[in-house]
Amino acid sequence: MIIALNKALDLKIFSPSEPIGIFIIFIGLIFSGMIFYIIYAVSTNKESLEDKKIRTKREYLQKEKIGKLFPKKKEI
Repeated sequence: MIIALNKALDLKIFSPSEPIGIFIIFIGLIFSGMIFYIIYAVSTNKESLEDKKIRTKREYLQKEKIGKLFPKKKEI
């Protein structure tokens, strides 16, 4: 049964010495590299410049709203 399956599908074309096998290994290396890069990028928690601008703008608006709700008393 296994011998018949091997001859029917010709699994030798997927061996690492064949072009399709080399291509599969190459795609696997690229995929693995991308996964490790994503894990590294998430673990370092780097903010993009756009995220920093949005965060500082939100903080500024929040301080402005708080300032309107609680105005400073003028001393006489």
